[in-house]
Amino acid sequence: MIHPSVIRKQRITVITLLALLLITAIVAAGLGRSSVSFDRILPTLLGQGTFKEEFVLFSVRLPRIIIVLLSGMALALSGSILQGVTRNDLADPGIIGINSGAGVGVAVFFLFFPIHAGSFIYMLPLAAFIGALATACVIYLFAYNKKTGLQPIRLILVGIGFSMALSGAMIMLISSAERSKVDFIARWLSGSIWGADWPFIWAIVPWLLILIPFSLYKANRLNLLMLSESVSIGVGVSIEKERISLILTAVALAASAVSVTGGISFVGLMAPHIAKAMVGPRNQLFIPIAILIGSWMLLIADTLGRNILDPDGIPAGVMIAIIGAPYFIYLLMKK
Repeated sequence: MIHPSVIRKQRITVITLLALLLITAIVAAGLGRSSVSFDRILPTLLGQGTFKEEFVLFSVRLPRIIIVLLSGMALALSGSILQGVTRNDLADPGIIGINSGAGVGVAVFFLFFPIHAGSFIYMLPLAAFIGALATACVIYLFAYNKKTGLQPIRLILVGIGFSMALSGAMIMLISSAERSKVDFIARWLSGSIWGADWPFIWAIVPWLLILIPFSLYKANRLNLLMLSESVSIGVGVSIEKERISLILTAVALAASAVSVTGGISFVGLMAPHIAKAMVGPRNQLFIPIAILIGSWMLLIADTLGRNILDPDGIPAGVMIAIIGAPYFIYLLMKK
């Protein structure tokens, strides 16, 4: 049973994070090369803005902000699930190679398959999912031992190795490609939030509408999987069935996010840790908070990145890595 004070603390935290997200989104909507005055944002949203204000807000800023928020949710939830399933606090879809697998899937689709304008946007998450799923399966097989089950530390090491190998494979893929396609993949790898338009939102939303409720529904099962395998079996959990379904969910979440944002790591590592520090390790408590923290972190990184340097700014993936890499080293030394 969860103590009422913890539930109250979670609700206060959620409300605070929602307020932070709203404030940050308003700031992000107003900042940029073509700025919109903060006192004009609400009138423009209500249809009382000038042509320029409506174009900047509805065609440039809002789609990007929504994509960033949705992708942050997906990456944070993916990391939360992977940390629970593997019982490893260092698990993250970017660190263990899932994002790299998604990147190879996107690159293969972009370079070698016929592209149709109407279906390209909606096929990208599927291509990313196939690449990420194939990578996750191989990593899982290498990290699994018949006698002792899944080896958490081995999973991280195998994942890092595969991530490096897939980066090499990506270089080989693009070495003989056309310059325009190489430029696109290079932007994708840097985490540049390249899919900042309304159709990309409609491409990612169905994945999240299914996978976020499913993950919250499985939160209690995830609590049990975080115990030792003997205890989990003792309380009647079908370990392999639950583990596979949750890993598939984490892979799909990460693939849907990186297919439109590019290669972004560390959100799925940091957001769950911060959430657990706030309300404890129970998944039904910290996952909603981790989702909001992931959105806020990625929105802050993107807003700062695109306003720091002219003309193109710094990709959000680079901004997150500047913070996330030292944090990963700190956790590695601590654990």
